[in-house]
Amino acid sequence: MANRLQDAISPYLRAHADNPVDWWPWGAEAFAEARRRDVPVLISIGYATCHWCHVMARESFSDPALAAELDARFVPIKVDREEHPEVDAAYLSAASAFTDNLGWPLTVFATPDGRAFFAGTYFPPIPVGGRASFRQVLDAVADAWEQRREQVETDAGRVVAALAAASASATAVHDLPDGRELDTVVALLARAEDEEFGGFGAAPKFPVAPVLGFLLGRPSGEELAHRTLRRMADSPLRDPVDGGFFRYATRRDWGDPHYERMLYDNALLLDAYATAWLQTREPWAEQTADGVAAFLLGVLRRPGGGFASAQDSESVIDGARVEGEYYKRPAAERGLLEAPPVDAKVLTGWNGLAIGALARAARILNRPAWIVAATTAANTLLERHRRADGTLLRMSLDDRLSDAEATLEDYGALAAGLLELSLASGDPAMAVAARDLVDICLDAGGGAGASGASGAAPGSGPFEAPGGGDPVLAATGLSVRVDPSEGAYPSGLSSMASAAHTLFLLTGERRYERAAREGMRLVAAQAVQSPTGFGASLALMSRLDADAVQLVTVLPAGAEPGAHPSGPADPEGLLGAVRTHPAAVVAVVGEAQAAALADEGFDLFAGRTAHDGLPTAYLCRDFVCRLPVTRPEQLREAAGA
Repeated sequence: MANRLQDAISPYLRAHADNPVDWWPWGAEAFAEARRRDVPVLISIGYATCHWCHVMARESFSDPALAAELDARFVPIKVDREEHPEVDAAYLSAASAFTDNLGWPLTVFATPDGRAFFAGTYFPPIPVGGRASFRQVLDAVADAWEQRREQVETDAGRVVAALAAASASATAVHDLPDGRELDTVVALLARAEDEEFGGFGAAPKFPVAPVLGFLLGRPSGEELAHRTLRRMADSPLRDPVDGGFFRYATRRDWGDPHYERMLYDNALLLDAYATAWLQTREPWAEQTADGVAAFLLGVLRRPGGGFASAQDSESVIDGARVEGEYYKRPAAERGLLEAPPVDAKVLTGWNGLAIGALARAARILNRPAWIVAATTAANTLLERHRRADGTLLRMSLDDRLSDAEATLEDYGALAAGLLELSLASGDPAMAVAARDLVDICLDAGGGAGASGASGAAPGSGPFEAPGGGDPVLAATGLSVRVDPSEGAYPSGLSSMASAAHTLFLLTGERRYERAAREGMRLVAAQAVQSPTGFGASLALMSRLDADAVQLVTVLPAGAEPGAHPSGPADPEGLLGAVRTHPAAVVAVVGEAQAAALADEGFDLFAGRTAHDGLPTAYLCRDFVCRLPVTRPEQLREAAGA
């Protein structure tokens, strides 16, 4: 039996390399083999820190007898959902036709051309509580394929047709909600609040960080967001030792969490707690933000500068692999134990979230070291994950690069993160790199690019990752040009639209604003009706509805933007007021940086200089700027005018 996974870049695939199952990686070769043998494929999708993925691997995929049956009747394909998010999203949608209990491991049975005809999640080795065993499922699916082929093909065709219809319906264009409608959404979320324990709904309970970002951006939602964030900070969802948050809790009171800690959750929660401190000035918010940043920098940061995707929920204690036991121990005992492993792969989009969160939180909380860490990560991504033609790679591990294509999520999240870093550090190169990423996706999507006119297919949106997505998935009929769904972290559409909106606020180029609005009009109706699944989109819609307030502060020669100096370098104390200002765009730059940004077409910085050797702030509203000020009370007066 060939071991096709032993050299995989994905740690998840390599963890399955020694299974007795004859695994194939995702690719055209696996489907060609299924067609040659005239057997269905089993597509098993998971990720390295997934607890139930580990369980099913131990119970079923390590069983030689079961593996032999699987190999004889199917072509088994193993997919890392974090390496191939488009594949995961497509088959999750297909699986929804067969089960409401979606999650990972995702177990999908498909025809040799990739069309799903049955799906589920975790299957136990023996029947339990009405759930069929994995062996029973294999027998039933194989029997259906061998004895009722015509019905299987018909069912697979219906799933593809239903998904295509749903995709077309989901991307119908609607007007953006106004402030009144957005406040109605806040009220809808408030009704879903668990008033006893905090959070939304019952168990299982997730942080839903994008929703908190939306609430923090609306005065009517701030109190709800602050209450939720404080309860989460005091709950078992947060590790009191390392400071990071676990992925979700299985109980309504935030108890019994699933102990994997994801980069995306913690990046978004760092931003949320920094914003909560900005609004409340309460110590709990600052302390929690510091703890989350310590986890990012102390546990997930890689020697090369990027951030690992997650830390596992399981560790080896007393010779046995157990979930959560490490995290239940106090700090002194943890030092004697082997820590849960880190999934060290570096994902472009998730790193973009971390870069942006560290940069913005550094500005708000005055943590210069976080800007240094974000800059190092950004340089690593741009050097290693960006090709010569400007397109991106999805993933790397140490010195190896995956051939998985970057998605719109990668382009959008990295662009947005680079813009935040440029605003905090003053580095023009980061803003230029971000603009290049947005432009390449506008050009690929045929959206509001250089011509300003949309040439995209109806409902496809203005942005598209260059290359057209995964070619194997496209051949199945399951792929969509723009996936608007989001929950735990922003979708590619909302990330890219947000980056485009920020570019508009920095350049004044209306094509970026048009693209952001066009993208959000695709999900406006869904977002208002189902806000927990569209938090990041709602946050951007809220910004689009508000006046654009921009604050540029120029430092005199010799001052370092990332350090936010005080004392002799800022005798009037202006920078303290600047870093806590609630403007949509807050930029701190040196005089030479302001000039360089203006030369690159970022017109917000044109003519901005420091006066009298002091940090000088320019407060603007929709690009109309007030006279420059050098004292904090002048800035407060200008903001209130």
